[in-house]
Parts: sequence; C-alpha cells; structure tokens
Amino acid sequence: MNFFTLSEDVFSWLSGFINLERGQKPKSFRIERMEVLAELADHPERCAPSIHIAGSKGKGSVTSMLSAMLTTAGFRVARYMSPHVTDIRERICLGDSYFSDDIYCSAGDELKNIVEERLPALVKTQSKTASLFSPTAADGCEPTFWELLTLLFFLCARIAKCDVMVVETGMGGRLDSTNVLDPLVSVITLIELEHTNFLGSTIEAIATEKAGIIKKGKPLVLAKQCSEALNVFKEKSHEKNSPLIYFPQIAEISNVKITTQGTDFTLSLNSDKNIAHTSPLSLSIPIPGKVQAENASLAIAALKIAFPQIGEDAICGGLKKIKIPARFEKLSGADTPPLIIDGAHTPESLTLCIETFCLLYGEGGVLLFGCAADKDSAAMAKIACPHFAKIFITTPGTFKASDPAKVYETFAEIGGLEKTVLVKDTQEAVRQAILFAKDTSKVMPVLGTGSFYLVAEIRKCFYG
Repeated sequence: MNFFTLSEDVFSWLSGFINLERGQKPKSFRIERMEVLAELADHPERCAPSIHIAGSKGKGSVTSMLSAMLTTAGFRVARYMSPHVTDIRERICLGDSYFSDDIYCSAGDELKNIVEERLPALVKTQSKTASLFSPTAADGCEPTFWELLTLLFFLCARIAKCDVMVVETGMGGRLDSTNVLDPLVSVITLIELEHTNFLGSTIEAIATEKAGIIKKGKPLVLAKQCSEALNVFKEKSHEKNSPLIYFPQIAEISNVKITTQGTDFTLSLNSDKNIAHTSPLSLSIPIPGKVQAENASLAIAALKIAFPQIGEDAICGGLKKIKIPARFEKLSGADTPPLIIDGAHTPESLTLCIETFCLLYGEGGVLLFGCAADKDSAAMAKIACPHFAKIFITTPGTFKASDPAKVYETFAEIGGLEKTVLVKDTQEAVRQAILFAKDTSKVMPVLGTGSFYLVAEIRKCFYG
C-alpha cells in the first residue's frame, strides 16, 4: 500500500514519534528493540557492506569524507549522519545528494507497514516482544524516532541498491540503533565527556559505550585518545579479537597549511598488515583546520582497510570536493563581515575551532554562542572569552532544552558584563552581531558556534 507521495510527508509522520534528542530517559535505549524492527524488515542493514563510525567529535566529518571518497571511486554510497543543518534529508543521503523522493516514499511505506501492521501482530503473540514495546513496562518504550529513522535509512539503502553504507552513530554506540550493523571496519574518533546523563560521568564509562560498536574479528581504526579511553579500547579489542589500528602509531601528518580556502597537508601511512601500502599523499580539503586534516586521515586509514583497491585519485579527488555544512563554513554576503559557523559543542572542539578562527581572522572578533542545557558552558566560557571583543549569547534553536540566561550569566562572569550581551531571539542575535561587527571602526569577523542547532539557525537566518 502506498501511504506517501512526498518525502516531507514521510518525515512529518516520523516526527510524531518520541524523539530521543528531546529528553528521553536512559531506559529508552534498547538495542533489542531495534533488532526486532530490523528482523521485521527482513534485515535491510545487511543489504550492503558498511563502515561504522562513533566518537565524541569529528565523526560527522569522517563519515562525510568516507562517503565522498567512495562516491568518487564509483561506489553507490548510502550515508547516514546527524544532526542535519537545513534539511532532515541530510541525515539520509545517497553520496553527497539526497535520494529521490520515490526512494524515501517507498521506504516510508514499508516502514509504516512495519510499525502499524507487522509489529502490532508480533506484539500480540509474543510477551517478550510486547514488554520491549510497551511504554508502561519498566524497560520498554514505543518505537523511537531515532530507531525508525535508522530503519528508514537502511530501507532506503536497500531499495536504492547501494554498494556500501557509511553510518554514523547517533549517541554512544553499544545501545545505539545503528549498532545492528556488522561492518567491514569500525572507526572511533576522539572521546570526550558528553551526554553524561546517558553515557556515564567518566571518560572510561563513555569509552565503554563507544567501544560497543567493535565487532568480533573486525578491525577498529582508533583516533588518538587519552590513556583512560585507550585502555578501554585495547581491552575491548582484545576481547573481540578485533585488530586495533591506533592512528598515532600508523600515520604521520606533516606540511599542514591552513588558509581561509581550506587545509593542505601530507599523510604518510606506515606499514601495517591491515592497511594496503600507499606512498605519502599530498592532500587538500576545502575546510580550514588541522582537526579536519586529522579527520580526513582517519577516514583514509579506514578506507584503505575496507577497500584496499581504491587508489590515490579517488582519495584526493573525493576530499577536494567535500562539502560539510556548519564545519567551519564561511557564509558570504555582499554587505556582511566575515561570518564563520562551526558546530563545536564540547570544550575540546571549541578550543580547536577558536584556534583556527583566530589563526585566520585574528583575535578580538565577535562571538555568537549558544549551547544546550546539558553542555559545560563554564568550561567553554573560559576557553572563548579571552579571544573576543564582543560576545552575543542566544538560544540554540528549539530542538533541545537550553537555558540561554544561565549561559549568559556564566559568560558575563568570566568575560565581563561590558562585552557580553544576551539576545534570546536567534534571528535578532544574528542581526545584532553582524551590525556590531560592521559598525566598528574596523570591520570585525564573526564566529557563530556552540550547538549544531544554533549554527543551523544562523545559516537559516542568513540564507533564508
């Protein structure tokens, strides 16, 4: 039966389900529930080989870069990542483009049938399944937005007959809905304290959750980690008999040159039995920042393990074409100062963002900042305040709970009342920040950062 005729109808229907990003409790995370849904769909997650990416920062960039290189090599790539910046279809893509509306609608029809026909029939006959999907059960929950969105992605990939899937976890790893995959290779980026109400309050606890994506006998490409996290990954890899490819031991990045146009660098991969030999690569990516060189290098290591036949031309060509919204993206206008947006919602990512911004545009610019209520605003205020002449605090969209007044108090205490302003309306904050930057004796650069939901709002305000 055909339920949907437009992709927007599919996503509108999905939005009616509980959304884990809007305040779900930890008990809502049950990988068993996703396994039941996948079985009802005849396991679309097995329709093509996959690469699975988790981590606290950089995982979206790694996912996009892998997709770009595989697409340039001629593969039909299904890409899954979050959050989206301007269009929810950014989460479920065919390479760097959207699937056709027919694909989204066909997958939506199948998903709706699973949720409204097959699942209720199964629940009636199996008490164990019923407890998983009952909102009144102690550890049960109706299907969540994230689970159904993930299944929609797998269905799109199968209907479109994709050759490979590149899949980013939503949050954590062990209980994430994407963890029904059995990938060719897993990738884990840098670990930081994040989502502590769901993942744990220590680096070890969070690393343990992320390590849940490591699969038996399948390689793990691991970014540089602190000792606490590294020990967790070593133990889990040993337990799973999974080859551990620790990036600092197998690669070297040199000759890094950062400009407003992007980043040039050289990558040398050392000999490793899991990676096909390659000569040093001279690479360019159109995103400024040393961290993006590190993300690209991590993606290349994973690519060479999963698809050793892919050559230098596809690697270099794919990275040159990469476009990732809200990753140090410059918004241009005829009558505006330099305006950079970058999703940096942890202390480490904010540090790297500001370092790159000040390297390219100098100290003393304008900061437009907002973050969700569960972020460490005090730590980020200490990082940001010394580098900016004026700071506008605003609301990071409405998708997640936030307290801009509290964030303002924190920034004002650390940075001073004179240079800190609270403008709760995001559109008005963007207008005031640009106006202030233009009206000074010397035009100031503006950095919009913090929550991805904030930079999405800035982008929307700027482009309409």
